[in-house]
Amino acid sequence: MTDTLIDRLAADLETSDFSVGTLSELWGERAEQALHRGERVPALRALAARRSSQAPHSAETSSSATALVFASASESEPAVTLASLFLLGVPVDASALAAAVPTLGLDGAVELGLVAVEGGQARALVDLRPYSFVDTAGAGSWWIVSDLGEMVLDGALTTDHVLGVGGASLTLSGLMVSRPVERVLDLGTGCGIQALHAARHAGHVVATDISARALEIAALNARLNGVHNIEFRLGDMFEPVEGERFDQIVTNPPFVITPRRADVPAYEYRDGGRIGDGIMREVVTGVGRHLNPGGIAQMLGNWEYRAGEDGFDRVRGWVQASDAPLDAWLIERERQDPAAYAETWIRDGGTRSGTPDFDRLYNAWLDDFADRGVESVGFGYLTLRRAEQDQQDPQAAKPLRRFERMPDALAASSGLGTHIAAVLDAHDWIAAHDDDALWRATLQVAPDVTEERNYWPGNDDPSTITLKQGGGFARTVKLDTALAALVGASDGELPVGVIVEAIAQLLDADVPALRQELLPRLRQLILDGFVQPLG
Repeated sequence: MTDTLIDRLAADLETSDFSVGTLSELWGERAEQALHRGERVPALRALAARRSSQAPHSAETSSSATALVFASASESEPAVTLASLFLLGVPVDASALAAAVPTLGLDGAVELGLVAVEGGQARALVDLRPYSFVDTAGAGSWWIVSDLGEMVLDGALTTDHVLGVGGASLTLSGLMVSRPVERVLDLGTGCGIQALHAARHAGHVVATDISARALEIAALNARLNGVHNIEFRLGDMFEPVEGERFDQIVTNPPFVITPRRADVPAYEYRDGGRIGDGIMREVVTGVGRHLNPGGIAQMLGNWEYRAGEDGFDRVRGWVQASDAPLDAWLIERERQDPAAYAETWIRDGGTRSGTPDFDRLYNAWLDDFADRGVESVGFGYLTLRRAEQDQQDPQAAKPLRRFERMPDALAASSGLGTHIAAVLDAHDWIAAHDDDALWRATLQVAPDVTEERNYWPGNDDPSTITLKQGGGFARTVKLDTALAALVGASDGELPVGVIVEAIAQLLDADVPALRQELLPRLRQLILDGFVQPLG
């Protein structure tokens, strides 16, 4: 019966055009931006003005008057009713909700646990919103159910809170390699958003979580959006998939470093129950045994910088201690001191600064960091890949070990999954081609790469030459004359060796010396995606 009700809900949402585009038109760009910051007043005012048929500039009403206008939701605009109720958390007339979901019906909405009805008013029990995206398969859109957020609850979250689509979710989905594979594991699925994304390129997805409520909501979201290749399993970490292997693992694990004290709430969606960054150590050391050879794992996470220890060294140690040989690429996007980190996550749980609870939690966090000598906490993205061969094999390629600090990484996440896959391919190509093979190879400049030259006034020779990457992580690299000439001539026609010999002749340089100088730098340009090998 539940599946039937979910299908009816989907039909009503489709009929009402409950979409990102519709909502953006309803309340405008500024209100949309305010909602992303957790503020609903501009959207409330925009809808109140629309509801009262007044121009936006004349909607200077009090908050109580806005709520009153909202409470008498129009039956002629179901999208407004649904947005008012499920996104903004304002009760609406039960009759208006019944008109907005005629196929599901008011009783069906209550039975699904979407609303409570009292005194002729419907009050949202969950957050339900449209979500749109673009991936390698094209544009898509879903409806996503999660628990009501802090903006609506106006207080601390419950410890079993199921988070909706937020910044971290968007980051991970943007990083996800989406090449066709047979089996994917979404470890700690939450509302199921990563499993839904993975289902677009996987034959079968297994989604796990320690929270039974999260799995119920994730299963609802899959059914609501007509996705039927996801299997849901309850359990902690890798327990639900012990003995199984996957072609890809994606996880936004509960990595938040939280004091392990009885008076500090442990939120299931973010707290893994381990001391410090222990949850990340478990994921990194254990993921290899659940990957098929060549399988990729991608995750977000935190790592501690302790007195006298670099955070990158901690992650390197985890990779080295893995159950299987792994390639590793770590990008640290930001680093916070203990105070800033504590403030971020205390507020994330809905506790407001300036209150006794906030101060108590603040002290607990700082005590915890001090006890373990934590000086800062790094945050970023980690891509791991199980080696195709045992790294003890003399024929095995040297493992990828790339650890980078990129504060500006992921200003926009679109296409990064494709870029990450291309970098892994480039690593493999480089490993398979020695200098003689590279000398014979034909290359071409990547289509997103541009060159910038700066000149001193009156000087014909450039003072600086810079390559800029339009996609990927938007890297820049400075070139000298010889390397710039090599890149500029890499148009897919001539082998590297022929180009270098011509450059040596123009510069009156020794060919072997120029080869020794340029080939290592050319390998780095290939790895970063500035130039691409043909064949």
